[in-house]
Amino acid sequence: MSLDQNYLQYPLRRRGMDHDRYPFSMLHERPPLRWPGDKPLAISIVVAVEHFPLNQQGRPFKVPGGMTTAYPDLRHFSLRDYGNRVGIWRILRALDAAGVPASFALNAAVIERFPTLARSLAARGDELIAHGLHMDALHHQGLGEDTERHWIESARDALTAIGPAPRGWLSPAKQQSALTPDLLQEAGFSYMLDWINDEWPYRFATRNGSITAVPLSTELEDRFVMLHNLHSENSWVTQVSDAIDWLSSEASTGSPRLLTLLVHAWVIGQAHRIAAFEKLLAAIAALNDTIVISPHTIASSFVANA
Repeated sequence: MSLDQNYLQYPLRRRGMDHDRYPFSMLHERPPLRWPGDKPLAISIVVAVEHFPLNQQGRPFKVPGGMTTAYPDLRHFSLRDYGNRVGIWRILRALDAAGVPASFALNAAVIERFPTLARSLAARGDELIAHGLHMDALHHQGLGEDTERHWIESARDALTAIGPAPRGWLSPAKQQSALTPDLLQEAGFSYMLDWINDEWPYRFATRNGSITAVPLSTELEDRFVMLHNLHSENSWVTQVSDAIDWLSSEASTGSPRLLTLLVHAWVIGQAHRIAAFEKLLAAIAALNDTIVISPHTIASSFVANA
């Protein structure tokens, strides 16, 4: 039986990129940005505070960091739960001791299941970022527009119940459907953290305007370096520090740079890892040519200069 010829037809196949969401551009050809205080390097630290359901459905795939063994996978479930019971508090103490601000990406399930934790984070006055419903609620093409809209609005409303309406979005697993950016913009979000193809923010077209993409430094995440690549805690600190040094050197030529670092309460909040985080924070706090700001401030600075 031969394939239908339509199976091999791709309507967006053409020269250049296969979408109209943003124009292709190379970083060195763009007009320079200006960060607050005219600092050459901006760093943003985002702490993921997540809930991984024990009865994981894994649709359309198993989320990275999710359950691994047959139900009930108590070993992995309880380790993720540890982050919200123990690890996050170590992270907060480390941030406060270093005097370094952070933003917090919360699943809606964290607000529902752990209201004391959610209220404590909201009371700090740091930016709270919507991080979907929970870590098994993955946005994907088969979800359907109405369902996805409901998920996005529910995550937004959960955060709005404990503080200001969130302006930023981070999808579970950074997974989007073709409609996710459109629905985010329509729900009032001004930026998203899912697209990782740059070191500057950029405008991302939607069907009713634009949203700002603020890229994360995915390969420097604590989970990616320590649990995926199996590098040591000290190696993680070295890699992030090397990136900061290199970006600072590039920024010194007159073209400001950005590093947006994602860490996880259940990873870096472990007793054998928190000292590495403290070491990194101390190094960041000592930098004179760097400003640590929220992703919202990064997005706003970009829009103001665009």
